[in-house]
Amino acid sequence: MRFINRRAFLKTTAATAAFAAVPLKETLFPQRSNPQAHNPIAIASGNGPKALEKAMELMRQGSDALDAVVAGVNIVEDDPEDTSVGYGGLPNEDGIVELDAAVMHGPSYRGGGVAALRNIKNPSRVARLVMERSKHVLIVGEGALRFAKAHGFQEENLLTDKAREAWLKWKENLSTQDDWLPPHTIDDRGVGSMYRDYFRYYGTIHCSALDQNGNLSCVTTTAGLAFKIPGRVGDSPILGAGLYCDNEVGSAGSTGLGEANLLNCSSVMIVEWMRQGKSPDEACLLACKRINDRCREKRLQDEEGRVNFDVKFYAINKKGQYGGASIWSGGEYLIHDGAGVRKVEFPYLFRRK
Repeated sequence: MRFINRRAFLKTTAATAAFAAVPLKETLFPQRSNPQAHNPIAIASGNGPKALEKAMELMRQGSDALDAVVAGVNIVEDDPEDTSVGYGGLPNEDGIVELDAAVMHGPSYRGGGVAALRNIKNPSRVARLVMERSKHVLIVGEGALRFAKAHGFQEENLLTDKAREAWLKWKENLSTQDDWLPPHTIDDRGVGSMYRDYFRYYGTIHCSALDQNGNLSCVTTTAGLAFKIPGRVGDSPILGAGLYCDNEVGSAGSTGLGEANLLNCSSVMIVEWMRQGKSPDEACLLACKRINDRCREKRLQDEEGRVNFDVKFYAINKKGQYGGASIWSGGEYLIHDGAGVRKVEFPYLFRRK
């Protein structure tokens, strides 16, 4: 026969009674939104003025934040003049455009992404379908294309003449400007220094928003690093790296060298720092510092030991406060708080000479 310790029994009984005193709904389901009306706000990278205008227009009409930000970035994905995203994005080293994207929806605490997606110009829409119409979070390559086609997306050639000319110029000037590295150690300099080279580009659009119901959502979409090794995936479609959203805290995302964010899980760190009480600016600066402090490869450092690449962060919190930061000075992000789109200079770690 098993005997129960009286003290343990009383302690357990008291805990059970306390749990029972809380309504079941509150214990099982987190609060989905703030009951008080919010002034909608949205933040984006520098190539997102039209995205912000669209997102704000929809949120003012009562749209969910995710509907708003996805519709916003679709404008950039459809723009052949923007060589960093969607149609017209710069291709991989074989001349083929491969796109990455992810979304996170605050109210439902869900997310979805696609990576190395070819022939579909709106990867952000496909990423949302991964979240809503599959049991998965991330689908890549041929599988992502087949998934998109099954949902009615039409294949098309994404390589514009403008992007083709840039690719050919890169091909004609190859040498140390590709992504293949010779044998080296972390102490070797001058190896793979393409991130500062004129012929290399990386660009992305991130957009986070807080809607009238107090709900947060975000999206990041990109063509990735130009002329990359086929199949390369950066941080943009990876939840916690290229973007992250917690509906009770805030939303964050990034642009810049994706490998640095993959190694540091920057966006989820920003949200967690905001949970601890840091402002969006402070949290983004901590992410920049973390990347710089943890970089050990000399090929990615300047003569003073600072990283020789840039990463930019964007964040808003549940209160509607916004901020950002970049490793190097000189950048700006965009904010729309109802008074129109305006530029804000990034706080930064290091000033460019």
